[in-house]
Amino acid sequence: MKPVIALVGRPNVGKSTLFNRLTKSRDAIVADYAGLTRDRHYGTGKQSGREFICIDTGGFEPTVDTGIVKEMAKQTMQAIAESDVVLFIVDGRGGLSAQDHEIANLLRRLGKPSLLVANKAEGMQEAAQLSEFYELGFGEVLAVSAAHGQGIRSLVEAALEMLNLPELEDDDATVDDTTIRLAVAGRPNVGKSTLINVWLGEERLVAFDMPGTTRDAISVPFLKDEQQYELIDTAGLRRRGKVFEAIEKFSVVKTLQAIESANVVVLLIDATQGVTDQDAHIAGFIVESGRAVVVAINKWDAVDEYQREWVMRSVEQRLPFLKFASVFTMSATKRQGLGPVWKAIAQAHKSAMRKMPTPQLTRILEEAVQFQQPMRSGMFRPKMRYAHQGGMNPPVVVVHGNSLEHVSNAYKRYLEGRIRQAFDLTGTPLRVEMKTAANPYADKN
Repeated sequence: MKPVIALVGRPNVGKSTLFNRLTKSRDAIVADYAGLTRDRHYGTGKQSGREFICIDTGGFEPTVDTGIVKEMAKQTMQAIAESDVVLFIVDGRGGLSAQDHEIANLLRRLGKPSLLVANKAEGMQEAAQLSEFYELGFGEVLAVSAAHGQGIRSLVEAALEMLNLPELEDDDATVDDTTIRLAVAGRPNVGKSTLINVWLGEERLVAFDMPGTTRDAISVPFLKDEQQYELIDTAGLRRRGKVFEAIEKFSVVKTLQAIESANVVVLLIDATQGVTDQDAHIAGFIVESGRAVVVAINKWDAVDEYQREWVMRSVEQRLPFLKFASVFTMSATKRQGLGPVWKAIAQAHKSAMRKMPTPQLTRILEEAVQFQQPMRSGMFRPKMRYAHQGGMNPPVVVVHGNSLEHVSNAYKRYLEGRIRQAFDLTGTPLRVEMKTAANPYADKN
């Protein structure tokens, strides 16, 4: 098994920057802002033929027992429990603080193998300022600069040497392309983190009654019915005019990137508020990205019969472009209605990856044209000859023929409906593209 390295420290010491450096990614949001990271964030790193799992954590304040800081501390404690080695990060330029002493005392009590890392120490390897950190009692202080990449290689080697692990052969590293990337998206405070925690059966993500709790796109591996998933919790998306903090703008970008990289997106709607304009904007972005989608209305237990009818009508009126998607009602906190959602997720992914043979597509096209021909444009009527599949996730059907640039959008929707019905494409967008054959006499007099 891969060794697990946890990054622990007080807020704003550069844990997320170091995480990005160790995993050679930009998965964790980085900004000069204390308390930005809140959930555990996992990534994979590799050095000298050996792979390891790295866990980024939020700013650790073990003595605070109220509010969201308490929930962040729970996440950090879980990361320490899961890890093989803890990298205790301190601020090399900011110096020692009372919080550093509290964290050091906790790590000593837990007895977890730990290394003391002084970050932001560019040009300070031999500086006297680092000597004060020896009073924490962790032995040698490893001076690094995550932002500039100084001392990172020696740090990883020191962490892996503590475990005395064999080298991993490159041939043994395999990439599992059967994993389904499942993103949960929606407005702030609709219950996205709570839903993923219920699926996982543990408090994996910070779920707090405050809009905007989740700031990063957090990925969690999950196995269900022998199918491997990668669950992605995203930050809630507000209207553009309501996004004031620079941190929240980062979160919006990460959420949009998570939607684009997912295979299936669960659009979570709050039953107590109905379908808002922002829900429609998020749904529109999901469709534009070509992602398969399942609509789940959460907090169904918190509304009466009249409200339920109003919510279902608002789905029909405000999300007419999601008629291909399944709509379910559920309650994450009461664990009600979760089974049908999983079945719809599997169906949506199956539809998004559906293979459509060219002979069958062409036969469907011919039957559609016989039933209703495209409208004539001037002296010519578009003539469709054959169709083939041009891609998956989302499925793309390319129709070849003559004068197809005159085919109306209404007729494209008609073809889309015929193809959907024939291949049972539930839960995924379908794109129909027209490709007109070149005129061989266009360049001749």
